[in-house]
Formats: sequence, C-alpha cells, structure tokens
Amino acid sequence: MLKRLICLAVLLTIATASTASARDELATVHLSDGKDIPYVLTTSGSTPRYGVILMPGGNGNLDPRMVGGKLTLSLGGNFLIRSREIFAEGPFAAASTDATTTPDRIMAIVRDLQRRYGSIPVYVIGTSRSTDATMILSPALDGMVAGFVHTSSMNRIATFDTRKFRSRHLIVYHAMDACRVTKPSSSAAARSNGTETIEMTGGSSAGDDCEARAYHGYNGIERATVDKIKAWIARS
Repeated sequence: MLKRLICLAVLLTIATASTASARDELATVHLSDGKDIPYVLTTSGSTPRYGVILMPGGNGNLDPRMVGGKLTLSLGGNFLIRSREIFAEGPFAAASTDATTTPDRIMAIVRDLQRRYGSIPVYVIGTSRSTDATMILSPALDGMVAGFVHTSSMNRIATFDTRKFRSRHLIVYHAMDACRVTKPSSSAAARSNGTETIEMTGGSSAGDDCEARAYHGYNGIERATVDKIKAWIARS
C-alpha cells in the first residue's frame, strides 16, 4: 500500500509539472581512460528523485555538441531522444548519451547524476538496436544501477532471462511493431522468464517499419509510453 501511495504521489507530481519547460544542458564526464564524454542533461526544475539514461537506437551516435552557442545532436528524432523532455518532467532527470556497451561510460554518468542529486536510483533505457547494449550491460552493471528498460527490443530479448539479476528489468513494445528485427512476439515471449512487460497500442505509423516514426518508435503515443515507464520506475 505504501509503495502504491508513493507511486501515485510521483505520478501526480509528473502530471502537475507537465507545464514546466524542460531545460537541456551539455554535460561532460571524465572516464578512467582519460577521455571526456559529453551527454545531454535534461531537467524540468523539480528536484530529481530518479535518473534515467537514454540511449538512442540506429547507429547509436548521439554526438552532442555546441555549435554557434546552440546545442546540436544527432538522432534527435529517435523515440527516446525526442521524448527526453517528457522523461525529465516531475522528479526525474534524463541523461541522453551515445549507445554503449562499456560499463565505465554508463557508471560515469550515474556517478555524475548522483553527485548532482544525491543517491538517486538510475535506470538505463535503450530502444531498438540499443537494446543490444542494455542486454550486454545487464550482467556487468547488475546491482550497480537500479534497473534497465528495453523498448522495441531486438528479437533475442525472447530468450533474455532476467531472473538471475538483482537490478529490475522492464520490456516495452508496440503490439503493431512491424520491424522484422524487433517483433512484438519476441518481447512478449520474455514474460515466460518472469520479466515485466508493457504492451502499447495506438498512435500512427509512417515511413520505414524500423524507423522512429513508425509504430516501432511509438509515434503519437510518446507521452503515454513514457508515463507508463516512469510509473513502473516509481513503483520501485
């Protein structure tokens, strides 16, 4: 009951914060190998109680940078990246970064978020091709991050067994995703391994079945999809 009340309180905060404009900031983290890695930090003015790290699909190369005093990035139309302001509403901070299978890169962002906001739980979210990354990262970062969210997952998600992990896992898919490498049946099959799933419906589809404006990218139902992900996170 207490968890349910907390979840409802978080959702109310999210809803009432929807009018607040989110703000992007180009942040940088320092890796153990000496490299500096940029990422986009998006916040809405509320004090974050949760952090999400967003990794785009496709080639995964976000490449955030300042050009003429303006933040510029690639893959801005990707589902997760174009929805980053929704992710950042309420008590959430969103960090958008290149897709990666390197644990040190993810943990550098986790540490930076926790340096800024205290010991908040951080979730790693991938979509489409970057779910290969979330699946690869899961064993290495188990127990080090709060959880993983795999959206429009690659077909091998069907045999991805999360029962051995301490970190939480959620699989999200669109019932009408027609991309041949991210079949809804593959995501649904993961239920047999005990993984929680969310099936989305509705929206509209345009262009290539495997691109961001198809059902594959939750076109037209971005807010509904993100809100369900955030509600699941808040139930932790």
